[in-house]
Amino acid sequence: MTGISFWPWVLVSLLFLLGSGCTAEKPSAKSADGVASNQPPSPPAGKIEPGEPAAAFKLTERSGDEFDSASLRGKVWLASVFFANCPGPCFRENQSIADILRDIPDPDFLAVSLTCDPENDTPETLRRYADRLDADPARWKFLTGDMQVIKEVANKTLLLTAEVGVHSERGVVFDRQGRLRGSYLLLQPDRVALLVKLIREVLAEQSPGEVSASSPARVIAAASKGPVIPEAAR
Repeated sequence: MTGISFWPWVLVSLLFLLGSGCTAEKPSAKSADGVASNQPPSPPAGKIEPGEPAAAFKLTERSGDEFDSASLRGKVWLASVFFANCPGPCFRENQSIADILRDIPDPDFLAVSLTCDPENDTPETLRRYADRLDADPARWKFLTGDMQVIKEVANKTLLLTAEVGVHSERGVVFDRQGRLRGSYLLLQPDRVALLVKLIREVLAEQSPGEVSASSPARVIAAASKGPVIPEAAR
């Protein structure tokens, strides 16, 4: 009798664990005209041409301080959606981000992670979660706030699905002007490798207002100073 009564409890426990995890974004239902409904337009996988700068937003960082996306100007950043209570995919996503940050130690590259469970993911909860990943607060921002604001930012700025317990498993890259530049899955090593490649390419692009050594403006400025005469020839 003991052996017989044991297995139903095991089955119930397994079902609970499976049900308590996060849910990846699902294909959108389509209306009669073929347009997806109730889902944001997902960015195409891979590198894309820059469009308009993303809309500004404000949320709460794990420090408890307000986070203003204006602080990202001039930086390259990787954005994603997760929640702290997810026992599987979310933590693997964030391990990938931690690896990317270690692989690219450039201070001009940051990660921005939005929770899709703000009711439970308070700044204190996010601090504990970030500590598990040894996340540098200067380079990795964990954001919470009002769920409607989070959905607005995720759906319209990041072009990522975000509902309570449901989110995209992608990382999206923004350039120094705040323009979306590409999207790859964070759970596949080959996709992560392409994500790293894209980040490096975007980091290598000329910064806003930067004038290269060979630019016409710099050439003209150098010519106006006249030829450089060696010390010995003076």
